[in-house]
Amino acid sequence: MATWAIGDIQGCFDELQALLRGIDFRPDRDRLWLVGDLVNRGRQSLEVLRFVHALGDGAITVLGNHDLHLLATAAGYGRLKRGDTLGAVLEAPDRDDLLDWLRARPLFHFDAHLGVAMVHAALAPGWDIPTAAARAHEVETVLREEPDGYFRHMYGDTPHRWDDALRGAQRLRVITDYLTRVRFCRPDGTYDMRAKGPPGSQPQGFLPWYELPGRASAGTPIVFGHWSAVGVVERDDIYALDTGCVWGRQLSALCLDEWRWVSVDCGGYSR
Repeated sequence: MATWAIGDIQGCFDELQALLRGIDFRPDRDRLWLVGDLVNRGRQSLEVLRFVHALGDGAITVLGNHDLHLLATAAGYGRLKRGDTLGAVLEAPDRDDLLDWLRARPLFHFDAHLGVAMVHAALAPGWDIPTAAARAHEVETVLREEPDGYFRHMYGDTPHRWDDALRGAQRLRVITDYLTRVRFCRPDGTYDMRAKGPPGSQPQGFLPWYELPGRASAGTPIVFGHWSAVGVVERDDIYALDTGCVWGRQLSALCLDEWRWVSVDCGGYSR
């Protein structure tokens, strides 16, 4: 059995199938880790959701910002933006089953046997692995039990730094921001989500979240996506998997048993 982590798919179903053929994926034998953003911008979000849903326990998916955008829009608390390609999902006869399944996905995953964690975007600098799992669980519980209340307050510009004293909607929003949206932070955990370019383009005083000194999660391998501008990052404990398929670059998979990469070229949909 092999476990493969795959970067942001974003509705690129044909490319996903080509990648699975390239790694000789067999659902009766192998497992997939998907770093989130299954949907949006590519043309086949519905096909991706149906395929991953059908894999059942053969795939572990964490939620990304585009996945949450789909869920919020379906719940009436978001609206489609220019460039969104979510209409087929929202109009599908099986939309409720698919969206209920998606809403039940975690925001963070840690496999004790492999010793590897997965998140869509980032961890706050003061969160170790158990703390990240606990913070993610707070959001996951509300998403499953009180989704309307969560989506009503999910969007907002403040606060923009973790504080253990945060409560209510602000606490959930900041947890969500780190796990699904953040790229750059200051050493105190302050984040700036307007900065989306590669390292070196950020405002003064900010660093890629994984380069912050004293990061509490250091030492545990973490796979993540969300940041196509950074491309492949591979170091002892950090593996960036978003290689920009939807932008016409590549869709990439990393074998977590052998730390081996496989990629396929993508035609690209977003301009």
